[in-house]
This record gives sequence, C-alpha cells and structure tokens, in this order.
Amino acid sequence: MKLLLMGMNHRSAPLEIRERMAVDDPVPPLRKLVSSDEIDEAVLISTCNRVEVVVLTREIESARHRLRSFFRRDLGDASLGERELDGCCYVHRESEAMRHVLRVASALDSMVVGEPQILGQAKEAYRTAVECGASGPILDRLFQRAFATAKRIRTDTRIAEGPTSVARVGVGLARQIFEDLSGKRALMIGAGEMIELALTALRKEGLESVCVANRTAERAAELAGRFDASAHGLDELPALLSDADVVLTSIGGSRPILTRELMQQALSARRSRPIFVIDIGVPRNADPAIDALEEVFRYDIDDLASLASANAEGRRQELVLAEAIVSEEQQRFEGWFVALRAVPTIRHLRSRVEEIRNRELERGLARLDLDDRSREGVEALTRSIVNKILHAPLSRLRREAEREEGMAYLELARMLFGLDDDETSDESSER
Repeated sequence: MKLLLMGMNHRSAPLEIRERMAVDDPVPPLRKLVSSDEIDEAVLISTCNRVEVVVLTREIESARHRLRSFFRRDLGDASLGERELDGCCYVHRESEAMRHVLRVASALDSMVVGEPQILGQAKEAYRTAVECGASGPILDRLFQRAFATAKRIRTDTRIAEGPTSVARVGVGLARQIFEDLSGKRALMIGAGEMIELALTALRKEGLESVCVANRTAERAAELAGRFDASAHGLDELPALLSDADVVLTSIGGSRPILTRELMQQALSARRSRPIFVIDIGVPRNADPAIDALEEVFRYDIDDLASLASANAEGRRQELVLAEAIVSEEQQRFEGWFVALRAVPTIRHLRSRVEEIRNRELERGLARLDLDDRSREGVEALTRSIVNKILHAPLSRLRREAEREEGMAYLELARMLFGLDDDETSDESSER
C-alpha cells in the first residue's frame, strides 16, 4: 500500500482558481473516490487556502491519474483546462505525502505560519472522512500522528506567537492603512470563526464602533453581544456600507455579495469618502469589479500573503525547531508504515514453510508404522524445529522493517525464500 497526495494551495494556485475548487460538502466526492478501483482510503481538506486529497492506493500511477481526473471533473468546472490545472497542482508520494500532511496540520504550510485554525479544519476533514467510510486504518494512523505533531509544535516552540490568523493579518493591514483605528467604524460581514478572531483583534486595537451583519440574525446577535457590537441582517448592507470605514468579510456563498452596484450606491451616500474592503472569503465575497471604483480599496486573501510572509520571517528560528519535530514524527510514522508492510511477507513465509513441513511430514509418516501418540510426537517435533529456525530471521525482519532501509530487507527475504515464485516449483525441485 502506498500514500499519494494531490492538491493546490495559496502558493501554487491563484485565488480565482482556488475558489472554483472549493468544496462545500466533501462526502459525495469522497465516496466517489473510494468506490473506484484505484483508491482504498481518502481524506479531503478544503479551506480558504488549499484543496488537497490524500489517498491510500495499491497502484500509485493509476491513483495519480484518477486524482487528476477527480480535480478536473469532480471539483473543478468545464472551463478549467488540463494545462491550467497541472500548473496549479502539486503531487506528493509516500514520504513526501506523509511530511506534507504533518506540516499542514501543524500550520507550517499555512499562509500565516502557526495559525491555529488549520488544525481544527484538518480534524474536521478527517472526522468527515471517517464518518462516511472513506478513511481507514492507515489514514487514521497518519492523521492521529499529524494531530500529535501539531500539539508538540505548539507546546515546544513559540511558532504561534505574533499574528496567527488571516483575520488578524487583515486587521493588521487596516491598522497600517489608518494608523489609529479608535475613531473608525468597522462592518463585519459573517459570523464565523474568522470574523470572531477579527473582532477580538479590532477590540485590542481600540476600535469601538463595530457592526456585525449575517444571513442568520440569531448568530449575528450572539456574536455581536459578546463584543458589544450591533447586529444586522444582510438586507441592511446598503445603509451599513455607507457608514463604514473598514469592511471585513468572510461569509459563505457562491456569488459575491459586495457587488459594484452596491458599492457605487454606498459611495454616493458617503460622498465618496474612501472605504477599505478586506475580503477573506473563499469564494470571494467582494466582486473584483469594485476595484474600478476610485474610492474603494479592496484586498483579498492573496493580498495578505506578503504581510504573512513578513510575520514568518520574524520567527525563523522557531520554524527550524518545528521542522525538526516534523522530521522526527515523520520517521515514527514511516517506521510503523514500513513495519506494517512486513506483516504480509512474514505471514507468507510462515505459510510457505508450514506447507513444506506438512507435505514432508505426511510423506515421512506414510513410510513409518507409528501409533497415534508417536505421530503426534513427531508432528510436535517438526513444528518446534520450524519455529526455532524461523524465530531469528523473522525477529530480525521485523526490526529492520522499521528502519528506512526496511523495504530492501523485505524484498531480499521474498527473493531468498522464493515467496514470489510459482509454489509448484518448490515441490518439483525437492524431488
């Protein structure tokens, strides 16, 4: 069995591609994947910055072709060409796939290094795969190791210091724009985790006037109540936009809610005073067409990447420590994974030797006139001899299988004992 991962993230694909690949419900595509002959287990992670699928397969090239088709036909749309897709996707095999999953869960591959949200998103993706039957014992073990790695890194390093979410980076951008946020007015569109993080950061910056607008009025009211903000429905957006200096939006939906017409209406009401829109939604909540409006300054999630990179530079030493932990945990999983591959070889070897013992025992006993007790004694003796002969090589094989060179030992054992040869050749050669 082999591991394969295919995906795209904020470094490999522009936002306009990633938002076309966003997955609302991963269950149908996961079930379709594991129903194919090429794939035995699968987990799909879809966030604002990445869409990735990690699978367990017996034939890695067939699975790679299956995943390529999956990304284009099941996740993408007809307008996405094959070359365009290939230019945005990366493929990791075996050790690289293991390491990548560990780094993703530990927020080392995130736009904002150390951000805690990705761990929760990875856990949710894994939980969904388990509940729909797509994840099995191998990917279960891999993701449990990934979660343990993330916990070690957050405990043993200071990787999470500084701005650790896209929302907080967005608030940092607003602070750079205005220098002082205390006298400004903010409009938050959405009521999810990102908006909550942004609200926390805005309050720390001294911003007092905040409105929360959401599709679900109850959720908007609950969130606004905790931050002493006002709650509104999306139908109030025209009036809210006309009064806001900063708009931070992260709300689900397939179409932008901040359209050019809506923003033009707001600018007219605010007498062309500038308005800054920070869009951290995927798919985007703000139509890029609003960039043509002179007094609107829009930033999307990819625009925050440079700020996030600067944040990571300041913690480079912590990154070195975190990568060392990833390497250590990767070796642990690899040892278990390779040792798991030794099980079929050990079982095959025992079965082959047992067949030979039984065959030769029957031939020998047929020539001897022994009572039942004596026959049982001879059988026990041959079984004991076989077990003692196999004990040392099988113990060594188990130990070596846990090392990096373990596969070479397994292949050598199969060759020396002829486990892949035609079984009838053993019998004919012994006569």
